[in-house]
Amino acid sequence: MESKNNSRPILVLFLTVFIDLLGFGIILPILPLYAEQFGAKPNEATLLVAIYSLMQLLFAPVWGRFSDRYGRRPVLLLTLFGSVIAYTGLGFANSLWMLFLARSLAGIMAGNISTAQAYIADITTPTNRARGMGIIGAAFGLGFILGPAIGGLLIGSDPDNANFHLPSLFSAGLSLFALLCALTLLPESLNSETKAKMQANRHRRRRLNLLQLLQRPQFCVLVGIYFFVTFAVAAMDSTLALWSKQQLNWGPQQTSYLFAFMGIVSTIVQGGLIGFLKKHFGEIKLLTLGILGLGLGLLLIGFSQSLSLLLVATTLVAWGISVSQPLLNSLISQMTAPEEQGQILGIASSCSALARIVGPSWAGISFMKFGSDSPFLSGFLVMIVALLLSLRVTKSASESNKERVA
Repeated sequence: MESKNNSRPILVLFLTVFIDLLGFGIILPILPLYAEQFGAKPNEATLLVAIYSLMQLLFAPVWGRFSDRYGRRPVLLLTLFGSVIAYTGLGFANSLWMLFLARSLAGIMAGNISTAQAYIADITTPTNRARGMGIIGAAFGLGFILGPAIGGLLIGSDPDNANFHLPSLFSAGLSLFALLCALTLLPESLNSETKAKMQANRHRRRRLNLLQLLQRPQFCVLVGIYFFVTFAVAAMDSTLALWSKQQLNWGPQQTSYLFAFMGIVSTIVQGGLIGFLKKHFGEIKLLTLGILGLGLGLLLIGFSQSLSLLLVATTLVAWGISVSQPLLNSLISQMTAPEEQGQILGIASSCSALARIVGPSWAGISFMKFGSDSPFLSGFLVMIVALLLSLRVTKSASESNKERVA
């Protein structure tokens, strides 16, 4: 596909990812409170967040293999259609098990993000690929900003009569629109010759085993930090609505707006500040500052009894997320040989997905057993461990070159 013909597919992919993340952002802040309407306890409500990540972890490789074999377009269409069904089921749910079924299906269909990234790789050259991937990243950011805000408007301002069905059905409509756009405007990016080459190369790829990975201490340290950061963030995401209801007597609308505020802060940091700060501090020192900010923010949430302190806390959290996650991906990629990029980043992504399963599960249990502040305080303790690991990266940064050629 010639580069001059790439504008329309990239625009359609932008709309597809944006609409998909918009629907996700609409639902995420209100999901635990939605589960409470059907008598769910905190540990059951947070499992709704965990089961989505579990299904995504299990099925993302399946969609990847299918897209290599059958093409990107069929996978994108199928996953968007599945998202329409999942959100519709969520909107018409009348029991807790239906909520779990709908969220499981949504997680299964969440493979369209990686397929969209693969599509971008198909239609771009190495010189303009970063720009294409950046467009997908912008869709992520906009979805997480506007999604919670729209969800807050749709659910209503009365906490006692919140409309949990309308945001889900609105998300289903968005997914249907994305499906129609992809169906009518998105061509296939893989030709038969490229598919045949991918299938042939698939059998010749060298796979890394666990022993080889353990011989790369810097990689293990960075993946450990990645796991702990994602664990703490996922624990916060799954319990913030429950905490704000108990501590501040907030409804789902206020919590949705708080998520939107964090999305705005994240976009400001990632869109303008991180490049300047990386030049000034360096990647490793900036990573340490990001982890420190995230930990302090989680600690302050546990002690927040006013909106002003909570805004300070969530600003620190958004700062920490926006700095640490992209820098971890960058550092892991830098110490990896070109022919191993896919495998190594895939392993890191799998560890992150595992943390999004374990984090909400732990948050729900600790919320019930140790009080509403415990998910945030335990997240702070986990960030202390991540901070100590980041200091080890600072001291051992020179090892990365050895690992790169190992």
